Amino acid sequence: MAKTNENGKIKSSAADKTVSIVTYVVVIALCLLILLPCLNVLALSFNDGKDAARGGVYFWPRIWTLQNYREVFQDGSLVNAYKITIARTVIGTLMSLIVTSFAAFALNQTELPGRKIITFLITFTMLFGGGTIPTYIQYNELGLLDTFWVYVIPSLVSVTYLIMMRSFFDGLPYALQEAAKLDGCGYFGIFFRIMLPLSKPVLAVVGLYTAVNHWNDWFAGAFYMTSDKLWPVQTVLQQMLSRAMSASTQQIDNVSAAIAASKSAVTTDSLKMAAVVITTVPILCVYPFVQKYFAKGTLIGAIKG
Repeated sequence: MAKTNENGKIKSSAADKTVSIVTYVVVIALCLLILLPCLNVLALSFNDGKDAARGGVYFWPRIWTLQNYREVFQDGSLVNAYKITIARTVIGTLMSLIVTSFAAFALNQTELPGRKIITFLITFTMLFGGGTIPTYIQYNELGLLDTFWVYVIPSLVSVTYLIMMRSFFDGLPYALQEAAKLDGCGYFGIFFRIMLPLSKPVLAVVGLYTAVNHWNDWFAGAFYMTSDKLWPVQTVLQQMLSRAMSASTQQIDNVSAAIAASKSAVTTDSLKMAAVVITTVPILCVYPFVQKYFAKGTLIGAIKG
């Protein structure tokens, strides 16, 4: 039985205090495991490249410089790639939310003919896929290769997000829809006036997941684009990392001499770190705006799905 002190507050037992201390230690350790590598990347991106190549730079720059970022933005391909990434993220996320919410609302209607069969066929696609080569051939037949829409159209609907949103709709009182129908409201009226205003949590979660998927995707640009003019940021970064790895495999007898001979304060690794920061920070700025909906929407989709 819990004990109380003179002020009526519950006293914590020794076991409870031990559990609390262990929990705090574990959480702090996990936070450090996530935070410290990020600080290392940030420090290297602001540090002089030649100096960082000598080692010893961990969580704070030893020689501050913005040259790494200047070099990155001087490359016109990255600036253009940023435009492509922002455009595909905004357009792709909005279109995906529209199509997914419409489909989820349709599957939520009990009077939909063949509702169970349609749900089964949609879920079946989660288990099997055609593979890369058939997908490439299909995109080619549809005329999507080397176009901006290869980033948007194939990812309009995710079965996982569709089921999550439909589960959320199923959790809303169906009496609201029945009352609206009695008042003469049609399906579009029910969807826009009742379902969408009540669905902000799941819309925020699905929208965030979709935006992150678009922002982090490098595969589509690398495999479905023959020209680098439509490459997104992540594909440009992936190509940059590939070139850096190729350069690191070359034989260098004296690293110190090679560094000393270089006149540039920017190295491949410092450019890499600056590019990682540039491509990561913008999408992180989205999280605070959807944080209040994130936990609720995720739990509802997980419990009722």
